[in-house]
Amino acid sequence: MAEPSSFTAACVQMRSGLDRARNVEDACALIADAAQKGAGFIATPEMTNVVDRKASRLFENLPEEKDLTEIAAFSDAAKQHGVWLLIGSMAVKIEDRRAANRSFLFAPDGSVAARYDKIHMFDVDLPNGESWKESKVYRPGDKAVLARTPLAQVGLTICYDVRFPHLYRELSRNGAEVLCVPAAFTRQTGMAHWKTLLGARAIENGAFVVAPAQGGTHEDGRETYGHSLIIGPWGEILAEADGDEPGVVLAEIDPAKAHKARQRIPNLGLEQSFELSILST
Repeated sequence: MAEPSSFTAACVQMRSGLDRARNVEDACALIADAAQKGAGFIATPEMTNVVDRKASRLFENLPEEKDLTEIAAFSDAAKQHGVWLLIGSMAVKIEDRRAANRSFLFAPDGSVAARYDKIHMFDVDLPNGESWKESKVYRPGDKAVLARTPLAQVGLTICYDVRFPHLYRELSRNGAEVLCVPAAFTRQTGMAHWKTLLGARAIENGAFVVAPAQGGTHEDGRETYGHSLIIGPWGEILAEADGDEPGVVLAEIDPAKAHKARQRIPNLGLEQSFELSILST
């Protein structure tokens, strides 16, 4: 593979609702905007195709991957604009009343270059009474995915994965230069932790982080934080969406800068094994 050069990456920020066809239309319009502005790598948020916390309604019309019309639409978009297109995730039926939270990476020829199923399920009870049990609807994945593209080596993750640093460590130790974190962060947790977690993953791994987000109040009643981010391998914020409105932010990605950051702070190669001693006093 040829030595990668700089390219422009874009985060598409959305406010997906219940209507899958309308969400695809909105996403494709923003993808076109990003491509027109020069992006060669475009990423959309978690649950691009539908945001619906009501399982019975979600499964009324949710097909398996082979019948998911969104795939053809996004394949066409990647091919039309000649871009690498990461659909941050889509709900995909895998069995009766069970879905995958699945990323799709489309190559510029429209083919699916990689898939990734979210590993860590968002099962939390928040202080304001907000409660989420993602594992009741979605089956967790069990495979990390590193996509070696002509642009860069790209690690695929989704939202709540960001709280599990070992996943990003493994991707980076195997060459990831760009870590993607498409998300639908709740407003409460986003205000508290979004920038801190993403910045930490960038700094500790010497990698770019591309994090497109859902933002605003959705049709199903949830509120997401927005503030899509692109962060450099030294922890610098390269682009940030101003608030939670749908739109596009762009930044230049130079994979060589990830390698330079790792040369300055070579922690990926300096990890030591250890044993834990638990002492009672």
